[in-house]
Amino acid sequence: MAPDSAASPLAATGYSSPSRRQLLVGATAVAAVGLTAGRASAAGAPAVTAPAFARATDLGAAAQKARVLGWAKDTWHSLVAMTDAKTGLPADNINGGLGVADRSGYTSPTNIAGYMWSAIVARDLGIITKGECTRRLVQTLNTLLRMEHHDPSGMYYNWYDESTGAKLTSFPGSGDRIDPFLSSVDNGWLGASLRVVASADRGVAPLANRLFKRMRWDAFYDTNASRKPGLMHGGFFPVQPPNRTDGFYGNHIGVGPDVWLTNHHYDTTVSETRITSYLGILTGQVPANHYFAMWRTFPDDCGWNWQEMQPVGQNRTYLGVDVYEGAYSYRGMHIVPGWGGSMFEELMPDVFVPELSWAPRSWGINHPLHVRAQREHGLNEAGYGYWGFSPSSNPAGGYREYGLDVLGLNPEGYFSDQEKTDVKLAYADCRDAVNPNPTFGDGVVTPHAAFLAMMHEPGNAFTNLAKIQDELKAYGAGGFYDAVAVKSGKIAERYLSLDQAMVMGAIGNVLADNVLRRAFSTDAVKRALQPVIGMEEFGAGIA
Repeated sequence: MAPDSAASPLAATGYSSPSRRQLLVGATAVAAVGLTAGRASAAGAPAVTAPAFARATDLGAAAQKARVLGWAKDTWHSLVAMTDAKTGLPADNINGGLGVADRSGYTSPTNIAGYMWSAIVARDLGIITKGECTRRLVQTLNTLLRMEHHDPSGMYYNWYDESTGAKLTSFPGSGDRIDPFLSSVDNGWLGASLRVVASADRGVAPLANRLFKRMRWDAFYDTNASRKPGLMHGGFFPVQPPNRTDGFYGNHIGVGPDVWLTNHHYDTTVSETRITSYLGILTGQVPANHYFAMWRTFPDDCGWNWQEMQPVGQNRTYLGVDVYEGAYSYRGMHIVPGWGGSMFEELMPDVFVPELSWAPRSWGINHPLHVRAQREHGLNEAGYGYWGFSPSSNPAGGYREYGLDVLGLNPEGYFSDQEKTDVKLAYADCRDAVNPNPTFGDGVVTPHAAFLAMMHEPGNAFTNLAKIQDELKAYGAGGFYDAVAVKSGKIAERYLSLDQAMVMGAIGNVLADNVLRRAFSTDAVKRALQPVIGMEEFGAGIA
């Protein structure tokens, strides 16, 4: 994950966008949960019953379940096509032809993680046998054991050659220089996957546990950050890269030589990066109150009026940390925003941690409302006819971050259309509204976002995905293509291994009894995490 430009308006806060590339609750049920939790006090708050996890029965007809299983089989086919037969490492992406020559030629810890958890899902869905699953995992884990990594922390570099496992110093094809970097969130997904496979497949548990136990999450933890009691660095370089000054030498674990740590931190809670915080807390390497150092929204103050809109909320205290429980207002809902307003930021950690039931007054409200907001934006506000917005391949070429702009703290926005239609609401007497009555253009929907939503609105997500396949034809031999522009009909005809792995993870939780949540959330993890995230009351709810 690349740090933001120093020109960012957030430079003074030390914040950097967690940009990626480098993851059936009806309206009535949502309203009931939101109203109940929204009125509860932090002290002595009444119990709130979160919506149950989506299961196969929520999909309705057997034909729907069979179709989703078919989508899973095709998605797994794309992951197999991406994976090198000798190393067991998946490529970062592959073109629609699914041939060896169509592979990207590079991979990352997140890509490797996604392939491994997808193998567990494929096994439990009956797509592959138990024996094949174990063989694939053993191959990948053995490759990881011999790959170059940062010995003092046990962490992996960002880019490797999937055909050899060698650390890359330049990107294939372009020759662009790669300065060896160790990302906190990319290693976070690898750590999460290692815990999943260790729990779900006894045959590989010794290998997976060996890799996980040498990982030091406190290597990324900065007690000197501006937000107390401390935040996670975006990552570090073993040595200072040439011509780079946005960082400093340090060593939080006191083992091995100092490293060049990024200046930026991951400091918003609605972000895929919270998986790294969870791992630090559950291993005891990072204090539990670190979770409350992250912003929910930035403060309601004219000095912060560059954020997307004026938040609403109140102050609360957890484990000695003062938290402004802010939320953004959208279509009659109060929702805690992410950095860009994407489904990936909101829901990817929920693939592993049962946030809905463990944190009923926070995630149990916010997740369903975020899904509802994306659905209403696509179908009602923007009129695209389809929904689901998240970083993905750009149908016009390259890669881009998509999201629901008004649910992002980022003043530059993740937009839902190719035209980057920007909307900013008035901020009290501090700022006038910008484009308050927008006309949206060529919306870009990303199927993996709708699959993540299937964990919360299975019926609505199924209908949306079926339309994307049948009407927009954004489907190939490897499952749904990465993205499609709904008006122009342009399709990004390639598959990204992480996005395909999110598809597999969501389907596994819906059709295979929360297979990834069960594997990750052992009794030990529950004891460490549930009390922490369960005590919080977000400012989310029905307005």
